[in-house]
Amino acid sequence: MAQKLRARDVVSAALAECYVTIDGKRYNFMQALSVEAKFEKTKTEVAILGQTGKGNKASGWKGTGTAKFYYNTSIFRDLMYQYKENGEDLYFDMQITNEDPTSAVGRQTVILKDCNFDSGILAKFDADTEVLDEEMDFTFEDFEIPEKFTALTGM
Repeated sequence: MAQKLRARDVVSAALAECYVTIDGKRYNFMQALSVEAKFEKTKTEVAILGQTGKGNKASGWKGTGTAKFYYNTSIFRDLMYQYKENGEDLYFDMQITNEDPTSAVGRQTVILKDCNFDSGILAKFDADTEVLDEEMDFTFEDFEIPEKFTALTGM
């Protein structure tokens, strides 16, 4: 009989850490509510002799992401202002670690390199909401995975 996943080995969504490094300064991005970074392969369709369908050849990749966080930091607004004032577009790194002490999978850390936000909120209010949050879409140029989850017994 095949082994089953134990509920305790599912990683808790709230037990994560996120750090952002901007211009040499490292910030604990504790106001983050969620971050999702995606790796998307770029593919080229290729014609294949003797076949009616086309094949797909990987030809590169791109990294995109979305971050949602409480509206209580001016760090990213400062980057917008700096870009507006002098045209200097600053890139940043984001380090995300997932570790749930109950789970046997251990710890995973992913570092997103050369992140660059697509747009951001300059000012915001909502008289009908309890707390303010904001979302930021971004791209990244590279990534590292210095710590990886351990394979569970039975995989």
